[in-house]
Amino acid sequence: MAKPVSSFTCTACGAVHKKWAGRCDACGAWNSIIEEAPLSAGPPSKTLGGARGRPIELSTLSSTEAPPPRTRSGIDELDRVLGGGLVAASAVLVGGDPGIGKSTLLLQATAAFANAGLKCLYISGEEAAAQVRMRAARLGLQNAPVHLGAETNLRDILTTLDAERPDLAVIDSIQTMWADNVESAPGSVSQVRAACHELVTFAKKRGTSIILVGHVTKDGQIAGPRIVEHMVDTVLYFEGERGHQFRILRAVKNRFGAADEIGVFEMTGAGLSQVTNPSALFLSERDRPAPGSVVFAGIEGTRPVLTEIQALVAPSPLGTPRRTVVGLDGGRLSTILAVLEARCAIPFTGLDVFLNVAGGMRVNEPAADLAVAAALLSAREDVAIAPDCVLFGEISLSGALRPVNQTENRLKEAQKLGFTTAIAPAGSKIGGGEGMRVRQMADLTAFVGDMFGAG
Repeated sequence: MAKPVSSFTCTACGAVHKKWAGRCDACGAWNSIIEEAPLSAGPPSKTLGGARGRPIELSTLSSTEAPPPRTRSGIDELDRVLGGGLVAASAVLVGGDPGIGKSTLLLQATAAFANAGLKCLYISGEEAAAQVRMRAARLGLQNAPVHLGAETNLRDILTTLDAERPDLAVIDSIQTMWADNVESAPGSVSQVRAACHELVTFAKKRGTSIILVGHVTKDGQIAGPRIVEHMVDTVLYFEGERGHQFRILRAVKNRFGAADEIGVFEMTGAGLSQVTNPSALFLSERDRPAPGSVVFAGIEGTRPVLTEIQALVAPSPLGTPRRTVVGLDGGRLSTILAVLEARCAIPFTGLDVFLNVAGGMRVNEPAADLAVAAALLSAREDVAIAPDCVLFGEISLSGALRPVNQTENRLKEAQKLGFTTAIAPAGSKIGGGEGMRVRQMADLTAFVGDMFGAG
C-alpha cells in the first residue's frame, strides 16, 4: 500500500502545493502555507485513524422541510437585508470601513432582538465594557436586556457561550479573537480562519445565531482568508461616505434570502435611523432642472431605488484629461465615453469628466448606462433634462440599447414619486407604468438625436 503523502495548502487562496514554501505562488501571500494531513488510503470502510464512520442520512430532491424559523428585530431595513429576519443557528459576517458605524448598527440590532425576546450576548474585543455602555447610553439603549462582555480569548468566549446558551451572540470583531491552539498573532490568516471555524461550528451545533464583525482592507474586501466568507451563511457590507449621512447595508451573500438586497440608514446624533423611502430622500433637492443631472430608475436586490446621477464636463488644462468617478465603476465610464465618440461622433477629448451618484449611493448594475450617457451629454451641451423624466437601459459596444429586467417595478416607483416620463430601450416590457409616457429608443444615436438634436 502506498504511503499517504501530506499536502500543503495556502490558507489565503486554497492553492495546493507539493512542498512548503514561504510565499504562495498563486496569490503571493507570505507565511500562509500549512501542512494538511491526508485521509487514510485504506479501503472505503476505514477512514481517519482506522475508525469506522457512521452512514450519512440521505434524502431526495422532492423531500420537503419546514422553512427555518426567523425572528424579526423590528428594524425593517435590517430585516429586509437578512431576508425577512434573523434565522436561528445562522452565521452572519458584517464588514465595513473603519468608523462607518458597524458597532453602532450591531449594538442597536442586538438591543432590538433582545427586546423581541431573544437572549443576546455582545462580546467586544476592541473596546472595554465601559466604552460599550457609554455608546449604549448615547443611543438610549442602556435599559435593553443585553448581556455584555469584553474578551479576546476564543476559548473563554466559547466556554461562556456554552454556559449561557444565548439565542444571538455578536462578536466585535473576528480579527481581535485569539485562539491559544494556533501559533500566530491575533488578526493573522490562521487565527481568523480558526476563530471563524470554531464560532460557526458552535452556532450550528448549539442553535445560536452568530454575528461576526469583520475589518476590511484598503480595497474594500473583508480582511483575512476568503474562506471566512464561504463558512458563514450571510455576508453583509456596510457602505457609505463619511461626508454623507446615508449608510447602505448591502447583502452580497445570503443562503436564506435574496443577495444584493439593501437597507438604507441615516446617521444621526441618536444613532442610525432607518430610511423607509430612500428614493424620495435621494431626490429631495431637485426643484429646478440643472444641466448634467438625471434620475436613474435602478433596482437594488428586490427594491426599486431612484437615484440622481450628476456629471460635470469642463475643458482640461492638462495634457491628459481627468476622469473622476464616485459611486460608479470607472471602467464603465470609459466604455460609455468610447461608445459616444465611436458611434455618435461626440468627442470628449481635452475635457475633464466628473461623475457622481448623489447621496453616497453606489450603483453597480449596467442599467445605469443610459442615465450616465444622458448626464454626460447634458453637461457637455449645457442642456438640462426634464426634471420629471427617468432613464434606464444598458448600452452595448455597438451603441444599441438593450432592455433590462424589472422594467415594471422601475416605472411604478417613478410614477409613485411624481415622474411622468421615462426613457427606456426598445423592446422593454412596459407594464405597471399606466399614466406614464414611456419613450423607447433603439440605439444611442437615436437617443442623442431625439434629446439633443444631434447624432
